Amino acid sequence: MKNLPRLKILVAIGVALTSLGVFNIASGATRSGEAVYQAECAQCHDQGAPRMPSKARLRERSTQSIVQALESGSMRVVGTFNLNGPERVAVAEYLTGKPLGSEWAGDDSQYCASNAWDTHAAKSQARWEGWGNGAENTRFQPQHAAGMDASEVADLELAWAFAFPGETIAESQPTLYGGRIFVGSRSGRVYALDAKTGCVHWTFDAAAPVKTSVLLVPNGDNIGAYFSDLAGTTYGVNAVDGAQLWRAKVEPHPTARIMGSPQIANNQLLIPLTSTESYLAADVNFPCCKFRGNIVSVDPANGKINWRFYTVPEAKQTGTNANGVKTFGPAGATVWSAPSYDQKTGRIYIGTGENYSNPPTATSDAILAVDINDQNLAWRFQGLSGDAWNMSCTTDNPLNCPTDSGPDFDFGSSPILATHISGKRILIGAQKSGFVHALDPDAGGKLLWQRQIAKGGVLGGIEWGPATDERNVYVAIADIGWQSEDLMLPDLSPDATAGGGLVALDLLSGDIVWEAPGIECGDRPKCSPAQTAAVTAIPGVVFSGSISGHLRAFDTASGAVIWAFDTAQTFTTVNGADGRGGALDATGPIVANGMLYTTSGYSKWGGLPGNVLLAFKPVQQNKRSP
Repeated sequence: MKNLPRLKILVAIGVALTSLGVFNIASGATRSGEAVYQAECAQCHDQGAPRMPSKARLRERSTQSIVQALESGSMRVVGTFNLNGPERVAVAEYLTGKPLGSEWAGDDSQYCASNAWDTHAAKSQARWEGWGNGAENTRFQPQHAAGMDASEVADLELAWAFAFPGETIAESQPTLYGGRIFVGSRSGRVYALDAKTGCVHWTFDAAAPVKTSVLLVPNGDNIGAYFSDLAGTTYGVNAVDGAQLWRAKVEPHPTARIMGSPQIANNQLLIPLTSTESYLAADVNFPCCKFRGNIVSVDPANGKINWRFYTVPEAKQTGTNANGVKTFGPAGATVWSAPSYDQKTGRIYIGTGENYSNPPTATSDAILAVDINDQNLAWRFQGLSGDAWNMSCTTDNPLNCPTDSGPDFDFGSSPILATHISGKRILIGAQKSGFVHALDPDAGGKLLWQRQIAKGGVLGGIEWGPATDERNVYVAIADIGWQSEDLMLPDLSPDATAGGGLVALDLLSGDIVWEAPGIECGDRPKCSPAQTAAVTAIPGVVFSGSISGHLRAFDTASGAVIWAFDTAQTFTTVNGADGRGGALDATGPIVANGMLYTTSGYSKWGGLPGNVLLAFKPVQQNKRSP
């Protein structure tokens, strides 16, 4: 494991790990400033820890300076991983006794004049469905629904910007349905916005951050909106007014997280499950590991669980580590992304991650085909065997690291069920190893071709997934690097020369059609050319963003750049809150009805922070707007 980054866990993070607090933000609703201080800050600042100013010294600082320290400064690790925007503001105001100001909160008057919604008409309008725009997760929008062509893409300009108040991370991909945009936020607030103007129709407050896309599903005269939070809870709300229909804790394990978006299949809501147990394993006193990746099927009408499919058998004690702490396995093989559904075969396709502990299983780093009717495993394809790994492997005292540990080469992105123009069906799996695998869904997952287009790594290779049309699959290269091996450093900055690029592969053969280079960073701070974000395509155009903050549109025939926009800037927002863009990561843009939408500001791994949802449309359309 000499090539892996060494994640030296800071004292504060080590304490948080022991108490399941690495992602403390996912444990409940927004806390008061005093509660945040006692839970996250007091142990160091009240005990005279080295280089830690006392509470009295903190009171002498400005509220803004404390917020900035938590956002991107000396306390970035705690502020980014453990707190949300309102909590950062709350603890800063608690310490200084002075308000930050009204700009971060936005203007509550920016609600739409009318909340009327013709749900019957909405069901027939062009839309972007959930994560991958449909059950196949192709991330492709056909011409009639896109409402724009390549010539109009070259003419795109900003129509409006919306700020998630007080946030410095934007990580939920928007969904468009019936002229409304639905999007979650780090604070747990879910918004229904007018797609043309950005005014607010309604908001809903989940109990923890909402990273997933919102999935809209018609049900008779009603439309349900479904999403999950990072604490492992899934919600069903009325898409008309945001009223809660139900909420369900779909996984009882205390480390459970839901990062992958829900999928609808055969009138079942499919929820993918992952966990923080891999992170917790960095604590030498943590009994690693028991969490099992799984897919849960729930009834969209009431949230009741229909069935659950586990990716690995139940863990058993395998021994003890050098500290005498019990060890368990197998574990892991979690599901990070939205599953895909094959209506022809009645099978669900899911991508899994590494095992957390030994023994490794044949279902980690794999594409699994599961029968939706009896939940039997129909077939599997494993991209890499023996990949047992957790965060302990990257520390100075790796007591919980599995023997002969692997490189952490997940299938982090959704499998794509594509249909070539010839009619041939192909299942695409993109892996953090840098390999693209093409499988035959009609022949038991038989390997059709493989192509390595990236170097691979813990956060390298292919991260959040490609897009495909009827001819090619378009794959963004991550391969992000950093100026330090310690990814927990407060001033972590990406390597401005590592990673990036976009590759078009022939869908039928895997041959390279064209390659486009990553963007150059120049002197931009916290910049990386790495393209970790999901890719999106329409006829003739493919969109890909980078950690640098640049969103670019490429010609699908040649790879030439036909449009680019720098999102890493400040914006005047329609809701009056301070808005700025930053790194483009995880989510991809969506396109429908002649407009493009993207969130900007994913700052977890050293990129520029941000908090905006941006809407674009062609210049001529803007001129015709009232």
